[in-house]
Amino acid sequence: MTKNKQPLVADLHVHTVASGHAYSTVQEIASAAAEKGLKIIGITDHGPAMPGGPHLYHFSNLQVLPRRLNGVEILRGAELNILNEDGELDLPPSYLGGLDLVWAGLHVRCFSGSDLNANTRAVLRALENPYVDGIVHPGNPDFPLDAEAVVRRAWELDKLVEINNSSFHFRLGSLEPCRHFASLVRSFGSDVAVNSDAHFAGDVGRSEMAFRVLEEVGLSLEQVVNTSVEKVYRVLERRRQRLKEIT
Repeated sequence: MTKNKQPLVADLHVHTVASGHAYSTVQEIASAAAEKGLKIIGITDHGPAMPGGPHLYHFSNLQVLPRRLNGVEILRGAELNILNEDGELDLPPSYLGGLDLVWAGLHVRCFSGSDLNANTRAVLRALENPYVDGIVHPGNPDFPLDAEAVVRRAWELDKLVEINNSSFHFRLGSLEPCRHFASLVRSFGSDVAVNSDAHFAGDVGRSEMAFRVLEEVGLSLEQVVNTSVEKVYRVLERRRQRLKEIT
């Protein structure tokens, strides 16, 4: 993996100024992605429960975004906040059905789970939501999880577990939990996404630490969905099929 400086063709977790604590526009992000050879980006701003986050209307209005900028395909998505142990999210289903990609995650300003069991219940319930495609930064040490239970459930539901490159820079203590998650994903043979979680255009596609962890545990690039446009499209098709079953 280390011989290829940019194995990603898609970065599926990127924030714009709409998140309130990010600093680049969609146009700036697309330009940076094109310069780095990325083919797809997921615009996944935080849900409205995040302080400074966008209004609900932001997500219904994502339809105004062009499908392609600077030769880069634009996916309309969200990073939603898990609010409680029931896995409740901060965007209602009426908004979620129109999105291409939905991540869910635990954030300190939105979730106050008391222990590993509460955190794990919340994540498992969120994974069971048909509108959710995967769990972001599960290796965050602020929210310890039963990693095997989470990876097993993601595998059973054909959902994604993320290895988040920003965690190694901004969520201190993430290295060992992320190694553990990556090792379990390898063992289950399930899918993983490596994402930048960029909050500034210059970080789009940044993934070196995440791929180092994957290499250390022997996880194959074949299990990383965003190393191939075709694999990303399969993720999107799985979502479409799930949503057909509930509409």
